[in-house]
Amino acid sequence: MTFYGFTTTSHVAVTFCLSFSLFIGVVVTGFQRQGTHFFHLFVPAGAPKPMIPFLVLIEVISFLSRPFSLGIRLFANMMSGHTLLVILSGFTVAILNFQIILGIFPLILITCIVGLEMFIAGLQAYVFTVLICIYIKESIYGH
Repeated sequence: MTFYGFTTTSHVAVTFCLSFSLFIGVVVTGFQRQGTHFFHLFVPAGAPKPMIPFLVLIEVISFLSRPFSLGIRLFANMMSGHTLLVILSGFTVAILNFQIILGIFPLILITCIVGLEMFIAGLQAYVFTVLICIYIKESIYGH
């Protein structure tokens, strides 16, 4: 979060590449550790036999949507904060050109939002890491 800085996680291609590469690592780790028993991840314990084909389909769709949800969540949160800062910065510059005293209030607001963005960036990194750790644990030990 620097002025005129570049944030790589505000680009959807970067977040998707990150989430897909980690997802591939989770699948490879699952097959290395569990072998074909990894497919038991798609069958919930205690499921009635007639429901298993439907449940497997739902679980496979859920499993394959994980990298998309990770990438979109990270991208959307970073991009929305950056967009808000760009809009408010333009608004502040317009006010500062009109009257300097009035421009102090939006400047204080932008400073507070930058602090909020730093908190959100840390929180998103934490959520991304926790979810990946959950997926890795599930691939190593099953469910």
